Amino acid sequence: MSSSPLHANPDLSFEMQGAVAVIRLSRPAKRNALNDGLIIALRNVFENLPSEAKAAVIHGEGEHFCAGLDLSEIKERDAGQGMHHSRLWHAALERVQFGPVPVVAALHGAVVGGGLELASACHIRVADDSSFFALPEGSRGIFVGGGGSVRIPKLIGVARMTDMMLTGRVYNAVDGERIGLAQYLVPAGTAFDKAFALASHIATNAPLTNYALMHALPRIAEQPADQGFMSEAMISAIVQSAPEAKARVRAFLEGKAGKVQKA
Repeated sequence: MSSSPLHANPDLSFEMQGAVAVIRLSRPAKRNALNDGLIIALRNVFENLPSEAKAAVIHGEGEHFCAGLDLSEIKERDAGQGMHHSRLWHAALERVQFGPVPVVAALHGAVVGGGLELASACHIRVADDSSFFALPEGSRGIFVGGGGSVRIPKLIGVARMTDMMLTGRVYNAVDGERIGLAQYLVPAGTAFDKAFALASHIATNAPLTNYALMHALPRIAEQPADQGFMSEAMISAIVQSAPEAKARVRAFLEGKAGKVQKA
């Protein structure tokens, strides 16, 4: 285990545990609400991950993952300042989604507003039984500004997100996993352990395959079919030509790698 001062914000903790970067929101008195300083620190971490990092976990200190935007920061903003604030979040969460390594979110307690926007920028979400999901911006007289209107409908659909914002609907952990807000549901208190185990496994994948899954797959999925097939062919050819890919395929053919087993 090692740590590195990649940021200058006491509300964000970073350490390396083997090949996994562990990033913790450390503002429990505010339910890990995100202010500009914390968002900037998060961006800085992902822009400066050490080369030994092959995957990452984001989790929250205390009883909640993240209760959203710190509303005290927006009460005096004009329209121009609000736009720049939103673009600051976009830049930071872009580094999470399209950064150097796959990111697993360990969710518990509140995953609300900006906290759900942060979770939706991660590649895998593990929710424990204490998790609950909401987008209360509608009742606050505001709108999502951290990329939620782009990312969240891709997880659950426009209709469900519209319902959440219009009515203030709150999804519990079971229903959140059912509709696609999380891919894994685990007992309370175990989200981090599961997320870390997944990240540790992801870290053993061929780096170029992980990169293609993070950067190419979401873009291919948005292309028309004929363009997507061509993009897939090119990415497939590039990935399988890597020396590590050749070594892994050779090991499988020689019976040195395990076969897929029924779960």
